[in-house]
Amino acid sequence: MADQTESESRKLLGRLRDTLAEEGAGQARLDRITHLIADSMQTEVCSVYLFRDADTLELCATQGLNPEAVHKTRMRVGEGLVGRVARTSQPVNTEDAPATKGFRFMPETGEEVYSSFLGLPIQRLGETLGVLVVQSKEARRFDGDEVYALEVVAMVLAEMAELGAFVGEGAALTALHQRAELYRGTVGQEGTAEGHVWLHEPRVVVTNPVADDPEAELARLKEAVETLRVTVDEMLDQVDTGDKDQRAVLEAYRMFANSRGWMRRMEEDIALGLSAEAAVEKEQSTARARMETVPDAYLRDRLHDLDDLSNRLLRILSGQGNETGAEMPANPVLIAGNIGPAELLDYGRQLKAIVLEEGSVGSHAAIVARAWAIPLVIHAKRITAEALNGDHIMVDGEQGIVHLRPDDNVITAFRDKMAMQAEAQKRYVSLRDKPAQSTDGAVVELYMNAGLMADLPSLDSSGAEGVGLFRTELQFLVRNKMPRRQELVDIYARVLDAAHGKRVQFRTLDIGSDKVLPYMKPTDEPNPALGWRAIRVGLDKPGVMRMQLQALIRAANGRPLTVMFPFVAQFDEFKTGRDFVHRELEREAALGHVLPVHVEIGAMLETPSLAFAPRQFFEMADFISIGGNDLKQFFFAADRENERVRRRYDTLNVSFLTFIERVVERCAEAGTPVSFCGEDAGRPIEAMCFAAMGLRKLSMRPASIGPVKSLLRRVDLAAAKAAIDEARGSGNQSVRPAVMKWLAGQSR
Repeated sequence: MADQTESESRKLLGRLRDTLAEEGAGQARLDRITHLIADSMQTEVCSVYLFRDADTLELCATQGLNPEAVHKTRMRVGEGLVGRVARTSQPVNTEDAPATKGFRFMPETGEEVYSSFLGLPIQRLGETLGVLVVQSKEARRFDGDEVYALEVVAMVLAEMAELGAFVGEGAALTALHQRAELYRGTVGQEGTAEGHVWLHEPRVVVTNPVADDPEAELARLKEAVETLRVTVDEMLDQVDTGDKDQRAVLEAYRMFANSRGWMRRMEEDIALGLSAEAAVEKEQSTARARMETVPDAYLRDRLHDLDDLSNRLLRILSGQGNETGAEMPANPVLIAGNIGPAELLDYGRQLKAIVLEEGSVGSHAAIVARAWAIPLVIHAKRITAEALNGDHIMVDGEQGIVHLRPDDNVITAFRDKMAMQAEAQKRYVSLRDKPAQSTDGAVVELYMNAGLMADLPSLDSSGAEGVGLFRTELQFLVRNKMPRRQELVDIYARVLDAAHGKRVQFRTLDIGSDKVLPYMKPTDEPNPALGWRAIRVGLDKPGVMRMQLQALIRAANGRPLTVMFPFVAQFDEFKTGRDFVHRELEREAALGHVLPVHVEIGAMLETPSLAFAPRQFFEMADFISIGGNDLKQFFFAADRENERVRRRYDTLNVSFLTFIERVVERCAEAGTPVSFCGEDAGRPIEAMCFAAMGLRKLSMRPASIGPVKSLLRRVDLAAAKAAIDEARGSGNQSVRPAVMKWLAGQSR
């Protein structure tokens, strides 16, 4: 029976390939295909439903149902049995469709006389393009061989759609990679940009989904898999024996590369008539579909390994490597599934924006995007499957929206928005050398955040009074091994040189949570954001902290040095870190090195607990920087990576502003300077409210300094404070509505 199934499947795939090669419109070709499948499967009905938009399926061709229903019958994802297949990417196989849960009767199709139903997703690399359905009057459940054979057919249909087989006059499907697409993701970094797509990993296009000679395809597959195995073995040989984590990843690769189950499934697909490339891609599509539904993080990682391995195998088989000969377009917008900091930095500052399918607001990519002041949108699902190099793209980092191949109306509206922003930036440039002084005489110092040497030119152009936060971890994250002390000395010295005497607050190594060094063993923690990170790592690994402090002292070379410790939760942590600095100063003096002319040691207040530390802490700290990004998520118990909760809590919440006010008061009592550092400092309304609560130093991305200064120079902070106090006294949860109303009144 299996041999007969293989023979029939090969015949059907051969006929599908012949249909693909025939002249004619896409609709006629799709109509012939439904007839071929119904005939081969010995069913009265075969129908193809394809997506018209992200949520709607349309009956695009049928053999057996009412032909008048074609292009008229539509359903939402999840609606009826067809919608269920599209939503779950899983087959529905029933001998009594009308009695099956979720069945939806579509009277215009005439399908009420058909009892048996088998529906399968038409998918490619985890992206569902539609649903393939066969039905018959006879009440029967399709057996495993039939289901498997139809899965292979569905996969070939997906490849045919990818190759444009159903496009043309009377097309059933708009050409892939040509229509306008909109992606709603998450804001990783604000800003807007227009440009052209540059794919970090170009897609492999399978041009030969069907093959005549299974033996030849099996031989090709085995040769490619052997090449893959050798490549993985060579990669393992090049990894240091002490690098256990990288070895563990490659060992997982080797396990999959030698998996008999993986090989057997691809061999079975080839026996049914697929080419070697199509067999690999079918397995890859299955892995990607499973990745969407597996809740276990470890299993998702393993499926990701299998997906990556399939990509490598496809490149070996097709000869389509990363170096495709394509030239980077003008105004490139980088599109990727995810990307590490070293790979991203290799692109330099030529990128106009970054769009990722994965990522997080605290990821390495987000840190680099902020440093470069370019928009970043994350969680733009499936964009890598649709985008092509050179495609026109518009990225709205304010809303987390990406327009791929936008139509004229979108282009006009988007360019109008960018023109307004450009006009505003011209106004901000005129304020560069003016103080951020309110109308009632309060002066607020505005600093910039940085982490790369490339950021430092913004120090002068933005009008920043110094660097309120220099993220030292980037120099550790972009390397495959621990940087040497002298390398750090050189980097920190260049930073101070570029600052031209302006204040630079160096934050010591802030790793852990989502910032894991590639050469450091990751810790298996249930909640990394609350785990072993930042100063906790430094105190537990004193050798690393000592090396960094030595590098900072030597880089200062007689100039002032400002150091702050991240994620301090209690007084003892700060005291211990401060003692580290003093011991290193003594050692450097004993070695005859030039000491900084002046050293300030501060702490980042990122945990609510530190606000209630003993008075001695505030007296001992030379300065305090409120780290707003972390503080807000801990204050509200809302993970900033979790879209379900992070937007529920407002920075201008009465409780949060009152907390900020209390920190300012405690610092004032001890005579300790305090600043606010984070994304909210760069939002004009929030910045004004912070200043009204008594903060006189704010640190933000360079591009935000102009808008913040512009607003601060137009308002009376004492009056703003009165409006905030009135709102707090009225029992409101947030002062935002009252502040916005007050501001509107000021502008009249």
